Amino acid sequence: MDDAGVPQRNRNLANDLAKLIPVLGALSPGTPVAFEAAYGWGWLVDLLEELELEPHLVHPSRCKAIASARLKNDKVDAASLAQLLRADLLPEAWIAPQATRDLRALLCHRASLVRMGTACKNRVHAVLADRGIPGHSSLWTGPGRAWLADLKLPATPRGIIQDGCGLLDALTTPIGRLEREIAGLAKPDPRVQALMVLPGVGRLTAMTLVAEIGDIARFPTARKLCAWAGLTPQVRNSDRKVGHGHITKQGSPWVRGILQEAAQTAKRHPMFAPAYTQLARRRGTDIATTAIARRLLARSVHILTQLETAPAPEQASTGRACVRMSLPTRPPGLTEQPGSGLTVMPTPPSGPRS
Repeated sequence: MDDAGVPQRNRNLANDLAKLIPVLGALSPGTPVAFEAAYGWGWLVDLLEELELEPHLVHPSRCKAIASARLKNDKVDAASLAQLLRADLLPEAWIAPQATRDLRALLCHRASLVRMGTACKNRVHAVLADRGIPGHSSLWTGPGRAWLADLKLPATPRGIIQDGCGLLDALTTPIGRLEREIAGLAKPDPRVQALMVLPGVGRLTAMTLVAEIGDIARFPTARKLCAWAGLTPQVRNSDRKVGHGHITKQGSPWVRGILQEAAQTAKRHPMFAPAYTQLARRRGTDIATTAIARRLLARSVHILTQLETAPAPEQASTGRACVRMSLPTRPPGLTEQPGSGLTVMPTPPSGPRS
């Protein structure tokens, strides 16, 4: 489509590099190209950047021109996207860098393997319950596995348990390798170390937040990030009537899931315990736990923003700098953004004091 809005070419192409490169390679460098956030779009971004074209990832849930169209096919959708792109009205999603996409894939792969292991454990527990056998207090330790192997069971339940235990043993190696790789990536990252000062936030939780959030500058306020993560309630407002529903559950499900787990520990911490107790008394424990998860995410914004905008610490005579993180007390005279729990201060120079 040209600048006047006249379509120049509109035809279907297969997702094949051999067929796409001749068409896209004929475009001049810097030409904007819009495409929907469909299944497996990462390779297309790499191709467009290699051809020096300008990729634009369309946000699928916000493109009403396509979602509400009566006539919907690939050619009509492509024309609608081209018109929106020409008028600078295209609702876009953030294209994460390749390093961020790789980190997301690494964390999601580990989480999927852990869920497979959990499913195997649940299956073994279900077999024992079906036979009326009370479970061992520590079934997945060495003594528990020995107790499980000595049980007198028929052939079918015994085969199911052996298969489940075999899969668990097979999953141990890749999960351990992934966790070591993730730990190696987390150690030099100051964002991970800063987020770990929050109660309930460990290395995997901090890495998940860093990978899913990406560039913290995309979110000017904590409210924006919480809305992106789907942790804010739905609002229906008409005239003087205002209705609030449950959380929207939009955005990354990994962020919501990991924060819900972190909130189970954070709600018992003195930083959040009073608010949790008050909310649980009025709205119930589930809503109160979700509120604590939202507060954890809001504090993460303040920590990451301050870490991003903090000036570089002064170099001491030894050439080293110190980043100190504290909760929530701090020495007098230091400035800190409310709720961030992060303080950046230079290492004092060595030598006699005046």
